[in-house]
Amino acid sequence: MTQLPHGFRQIRMELAREKGHPDGARNHGYSFVAPLDSAGRIDAAEWAKHRDSCRVVKFRPDEADEVGHLVRRPGGSWAFRYDISGTDDDEAGYRFGDERFEVGEYVSVHEDDEMHTFRVVSVV
Repeated sequence: MTQLPHGFRQIRMELAREKGHPDGARNHGYSFVAPLDSAGRIDAAEWAKHRDSCRVVKFRPDEADEVGHLVRRPGGSWAFRYDISGTDDDEAGYRFGDERFEVGEYVSVHEDDEMHTFRVVSVV
């Protein structure tokens, strides 16, 4: 990240409380790199200039990490894509364009036909 512009951040999100995980789960989440504007929102213009650097790691207990990219979909929504050829479904961020990626904020991701809420635990 030392070669990226100043606004790029490494964001870590962990599963928030939900049925089956009453305390959340520190070992279930995402870590990704994205440019954030002064309000903590994803900066689409900076992303477009450095899209190959906007990587995501999906981590789960007892599973190998999946590495992919933060992508912008038609219409402006955001998603995580692990299959660059595009045959697998993306994991869509719910209103990621409006979300503030700051410690303590909650964001949702649509995975495997279900919506899950994650808490932003670090932004560095």
